[in-house]
Amino acid sequence: MVIRCLIVDDEHFAISLLEKFVADTPGLELVASCKSPIRAVEILQSESVDLLFLDIQMPVLSGLNLLRAISRKPVTIFTTAYAQHAVDAFDLDAVDYLLKPFSFERFNQALEKARVLLGQRKAEASDKPEGFLTVKADRKWVKIPLADIRYIEGWKEYVKIFTAREKVITLESLNNLENTLPSTHFLRVHKSFIVAKDCVQKMNGEALNLDNGTEIPVARARKKAVWEALFG
Repeated sequence: MVIRCLIVDDEHFAISLLEKFVADTPGLELVASCKSPIRAVEILQSESVDLLFLDIQMPVLSGLNLLRAISRKPVTIFTTAYAQHAVDAFDLDAVDYLLKPFSFERFNQALEKARVLLGQRKAEASDKPEGFLTVKADRKWVKIPLADIRYIEGWKEYVKIFTAREKVITLESLNNLENTLPSTHFLRVHKSFIVAKDCVQKMNGEALNLDNGTEIPVARARKKAVWEALFG
């Protein structure tokens, strides 16, 4: 399991140290590092972040208030020079609390706690949609497992159904498919596109980036609803 990390700290040295620890640890992917907590909120609203390394004492917005301000909270490890905030940090369900300066060994201890919690969350969220979508393509009926569908594109009077392995073209209405597919796992984001929610990695303006690099447009009128459904 690759863990996507965000580092938020207003000290250059602290960021550099955490970046080195992350780079030296297999299975970690650094999404971004930032000194501004306001910028961190923007990143958390547009990127898929599993693990947050968060300082507490920062200008404008403290790490504690940052975590209180976001609705979808990553697993969080606080990194701070001040021991007195530990109770508040654990009240916000922080997985660990690293007092600066901390060693690579102490970093790994906190990371192991995060891995366990992320594994539990993944197991709880791994309910892939069950069943099949049955369509007619090339004069034959095709059963497509719902769990395999990444996105669907409307194309004139046809639709193109994209899975990890193939593209199926069928004479079908995108509206009919929207009503057929379970809304718990699929989302209409544009007049021409339906996406599988668990394939979306980030939202960048009026576009979604899927985990395979595909970019899907988001209708301007649906932008807020799409963000709330995927990241809110």
